[in-house]
Amino acid sequence: MTPMLIVGLFVLLIFLGVPIAFVIGIISLAGIATLPFVPNLTVFMKMFNGLNSFVLLAVPLFILAANLMNHGQITRKLVNFCIALVGNVRGGLAHANILVSMIFAGVSGSSQADTAGVGKMLIPAMIETGYDKENSVGVTAASSTIGVIIPPSIPMVIYSGLTNASVAALFLGGMIPGILVGVTMMMIVYLIGHRRNFPKYEKAKYSDVWKLFKESFPALLTPVIIIGGITTGWYTPTEAAAFASVYALLISLFIYRTLKLRDLPGILKETLKLSSLSLFALATASALGELLGYYKASEGVAAFFAANVGNPRIFLLIVIAFFLFVGTFMDAIPAMILFIPV
Repeated sequence: MTPMLIVGLFVLLIFLGVPIAFVIGIISLAGIATLPFVPNLTVFMKMFNGLNSFVLLAVPLFILAANLMNHGQITRKLVNFCIALVGNVRGGLAHANILVSMIFAGVSGSSQADTAGVGKMLIPAMIETGYDKENSVGVTAASSTIGVIIPPSIPMVIYSGLTNASVAALFLGGMIPGILVGVTMMMIVYLIGHRRNFPKYEKAKYSDVWKLFKESFPALLTPVIIIGGITTGWYTPTEAAAFASVYALLISLFIYRTLKLRDLPGILKETLKLSSLSLFALATASALGELLGYYKASEGVAAFFAANVGNPRIFLLIVIAFFLFVGTFMDAIPAMILFIPV
């Protein structure tokens, strides 16, 4: 199968609405099947090897921690605290949506977990309060992207595994940009809120804010413990994810007492569903990476840019534009697996 046929098959399957993980798997299997002296089992071996990593255990564990917080009503306590802080500003619920996403990002490392947890509570509340459905969903979707910028970030963990970059350095590098993105979103909401007369709450009493702060304090400690432990070298990202899951379970069971042991099977099932979306795509992307290796795609791309793009800034702009385009139909994790080695 020639590279042009691979691209054509990829575009066709995307337009037919086939999920991206299956698209990548089909292309990998079809492409490797046409290569001489390469067994078809190579696809499945590469899929297995792509997931056979200790670092990747952090993916389901961080999502498990987020689901435990959601089902244990810990996220609701964070939402109530954020509403008390910024609810009196025009567009208060939208501001609270962004602020709680910034805090929740320090636990889940996943935009899907953020959307599932925060969106379930705040989208109906925003619509009921008087926001348009489009604004409610738009703010939630936009703020959930902070989940992969503010550490612990699952894409950063995977990037570290691909490039041997320091996870602690990546986490420290994502902290300030993530906060700036959140603050910028809140500024935009403030401007649009005044123009469209978004609703707001009465200013909360200091005693109420303090009470909500004390209630949410164990939850607020979670990102501090995770990020602090990783950046100081006390534990690895995978160990931090396991610690976060145990911590979320303990405070839900024994401090807040909002979670029952009978709830755990459902939480684990939901965690498996969310995790499998990214991990299966990651596995098939590993197989496609092997196919691209047979065609020497990395050498071809390097030769093209060396001959046609001499300015590193222009190269960076091209890379940003490329990933912006790829991100319209492919999740971040399989895109990283495919293109970062190239």
